[in-house]
Amino acid sequence: MNFALQKTLELILIIGLGVLLQKKVAKQDLKGVKVLILSVALPATIFVALLKIELNGTLLAYPLMALTFNLLMLLASKYFLAASLPNEENSKKRTLMMLLPSTAPGLSCFPFIVAYLGDDTLALAALADIGNKIFVLILLYMLAMHWYRKNSITEKKESSKSKLKGLMVSLINEPINMVIVVGLIMLGFGLNLSSLPTFFQNTALSIKGLMTPLVLLFIGMAVRINSGEFKLILSMLLRRSGLAFLLSGVFAFILPSLTPAMILLLVVFPQSACSFWPFAHMSAIQSMEDKDKHPKPTFDVNFGLNILACSLPFSTLLIIGIFSFSDYFINPLTLIGIGTVILAITFAPDILKAISYNSRQKVNDSTPHITIANNNFNHEDKKNLNEAKAS
Repeated sequence: MNFALQKTLELILIIGLGVLLQKKVAKQDLKGVKVLILSVALPATIFVALLKIELNGTLLAYPLMALTFNLLMLLASKYFLAASLPNEENSKKRTLMMLLPSTAPGLSCFPFIVAYLGDDTLALAALADIGNKIFVLILLYMLAMHWYRKNSITEKKESSKSKLKGLMVSLINEPINMVIVVGLIMLGFGLNLSSLPTFFQNTALSIKGLMTPLVLLFIGMAVRINSGEFKLILSMLLRRSGLAFLLSGVFAFILPSLTPAMILLLVVFPQSACSFWPFAHMSAIQSMEDKDKHPKPTFDVNFGLNILACSLPFSTLLIIGIFSFSDYFINPLTLIGIGTVILAITFAPDILKAISYNSRQKVNDSTPHITIANNNFNHEDKKNLNEAKAS
């Protein structure tokens, strides 16, 4: 059996076990599993992976590329991806602009990078995630506050500096970011994993082995999709995926010297699930608006929650598919073609609807109108009418 297919079946089987555990695990219990992944297993995996690479100035390109992708997706979300939503649904449009450009590679991408590409590629992905963290934690928060103050009915005395300071503290205190900083400092001094005591090395390696099965079980247990807005959300996620394929293909075409592993990293990283952090920003804004009794909310938080619920399984299945058929996804022209086809399919219903509407308008405009005369007569008109009747 093909190695990629065998690995894929193994991962799907673990996800299936997680689905079977849904009835035994409550939603609130999943928070503990998520904390265990993001605070213990994933930091250990990234720490081990970072200490295996050689530090040089070219590594700065990875967070810059991730940040560039985030900014391009933000512009596309405003002018392209959410263009089919009605103008009166501004809260949904803002919600899409917060979520679609963000990525959460820790839960949806990193486990598969480890399984298929190895620790070295994971270390580069972790560096790229620094740019994504700057975007979702800082830039998106500033954008959310801008919209809130623009939409607010009362002038807030509190400045956003204190909020931004709190987010910076959380950025520094987050275990993943602390591990990246410590790993980079050790690399700067020429240290690696073997420089640490043996018991510390063995502990880190043991915890690292927990990450992939834990994340896959979490994905299986967390899949609970609300069907109310499923069609709209699926369409938006497909548009996001198609545009990500298109951008990855363009970058791969511009940089022909990339290895197949680096092209796959360039493809799967943008296909990660939407990040939880924008949802946290929107929830904070909603709490502030509830206190102000604001009649028109800035964001549709329930809609955002449904997007998160659909995004994780969607991205997981997509990334598994990319790695399972990796030979097809290392060709830049194939990536551009796939992205173009997906975008064409998702926009086809809107285009057909617009054409049908314009056709109906033309038919209505060309229909002859019968004008009924007004029945108000003056004295002279009545006299002429009586004379006409007499004759």
